[in-house]
Amino acid sequence: MLAVKKRVSREMLTSFTFDYTKEPVLTVKEGELFVVETQDNTGGRIRSENELPTVEFLKPNSDFDPGKFNPVSGPIYIEGARRGDLLEISIHEIIPSETGVTLLQEGRGPCANSRKWPELGENYTKIIRHIPGPSGTLRDGVALYSENLSWPLSPFIGTIGVAPDFEIHSSMAGQLPCAGNWDSRDMKEGSKLYVNCYHDGALLFLGDVHAGQGDAEWGGVAADEVEAQVTLSCRIIRNKRIPYARIEKEDSIIQLFADKPLEDAVHNAIFNLMDWMVEEYRMNPRDVYILITIHPSFRINIYQMVRDPLFKYVVGAEFPKRYLKS
Repeated sequence: MLAVKKRVSREMLTSFTFDYTKEPVLTVKEGELFVVETQDNTGGRIRSENELPTVEFLKPNSDFDPGKFNPVSGPIYIEGARRGDLLEISIHEIIPSETGVTLLQEGRGPCANSRKWPELGENYTKIIRHIPGPSGTLRDGVALYSENLSWPLSPFIGTIGVAPDFEIHSSMAGQLPCAGNWDSRDMKEGSKLYVNCYHDGALLFLGDVHAGQGDAEWGGVAADEVEAQVTLSCRIIRNKRIPYARIEKEDSIIQLFADKPLEDAVHNAIFNLMDWMVEEYRMNPRDVYILITIHPSFRINIYQMVRDPLFKYVVGAEFPKRYLKS
């Protein structure tokens, strides 16, 4: 576990919006490590399989439209960041809690009205136990679904970004170029997220950590939702803009995009990835166009494809760094 002095505790004020009018809960210097203790998507309301995700049980949060779920911590003020800069957010460590929760909710999800499997349309809570891994922590732990079924934890930040220019967006349904409930499994330890800054201090928000999730989060109600401790740092890239948030992993680059229909999200992600490869890696546009078409390592990741009128579909166009050559 990294030694860090500055921390946003779970008990501190959290938000259900990316909101530029909120006062910062923490100020950090460029490059300084800091910890954010996040809440799960219900704000810790559901702890037992006897507690079902009914509208009544989740009041007053369920009284709003969209509901007040996916709480985010922030804003965090990054000293020196200014409008027109690009913020690089490095994710150093994600430690999920000892248990996660996943849900089925009446009337929600693609199988909510199934005649074949009517139980998929009923309220249901599943608690998933987590045990430490080789590091002795839950960073690389194991999810125990049942006595006979387990798999490695793969924690990531589901909702993250900075306050948009002048609008205020929901932390659950907002999916913007600079922030969103992207539910990208590549927002994990060792990754860097790049987002445009629209305000002094950037005003960073994050929350909604998942201990694991399948591509598309197809069921739509919940992944392996957890509280977590996240360690980050930020770097400022002066006077630079990008068309949409980007992720850099150790061995690849990923261009995010959220849109509907799915093919529009895919096309926009690929086009912006091409622009990234041409502008920053000085590759020939014709070579980039051909490589994305023929290279077997090029990937389209479908991170979130929740069938809900409030949500866009989130994809990531990914290309390996070792082939970023002119």
